[in-house]
Amino acid sequence: KNSQIVMLPGGFSGGDEPDGSAKFITAFFRAPEVTEAVRDLLQNRDGLMLGICNGFQALVKLGLVPYGDIRPMDEACPTLTFNEIGRHQSRLVRTRVASSLSPWFSKCEVGDIHTVAISHGEGRFVASPELAAQLAANGQIATQYVDEAGMPSMDLSVNPNGSVMAIEGITSPDGRVLGKMGHTERNGYGLYKNVPGNTFQPLIEGGVSYFTE
Repeated sequence: KNSQIVMLPGGFSGGDEPDGSAKFITAFFRAPEVTEAVRDLLQNRDGLMLGICNGFQALVKLGLVPYGDIRPMDEACPTLTFNEIGRHQSRLVRTRVASSLSPWFSKCEVGDIHTVAISHGEGRFVASPELAAQLAANGQIATQYVDEAGMPSMDLSVNPNGSVMAIEGITSPDGRVLGKMGHTERNGYGLYKNVPGNTFQPLIEGGVSYFTE
């Protein structure tokens, strides 16, 4: 009742057949009591939500990103679908913070580049050109896959799934709900010793500081 953050983690379920975990998560969140609790969190209690990997899939399929509410899905809604390469991708990628809208990125600057782990078979963000342009104009594109020069790219070596506009993460209109594919939480002492770049993304720290600072 008093929690201020709801976080939807990634993780396999049912062999991760199409929408595996996301289907379970969305079914739970579309229960009327849970839907109303989420609306209370976001509309009345100024709470935050975060979804990573399968959690991002669930947020998209609920409408919480990019719309900021649990809503029916239709053809105009964006989705996350199979990687263009047609198989699971598990590697490290570079992502660039593209917007300062979200409290989750309050400890980051626009332009910051982080090296994060990805592990997904259905991470390709698909949206109409009109919606993608609207998200960009609203600052709702939180993070993008970038090359060594920091430029978004559709090249497979940079963008592991073929997401439109190289999108790795998006937010709700006010930024308080964030969904992203990269596993920011897969970090710890001694990991990625021989990997160039900044492997620490202060995402959780940003979310916590929203309530403590």
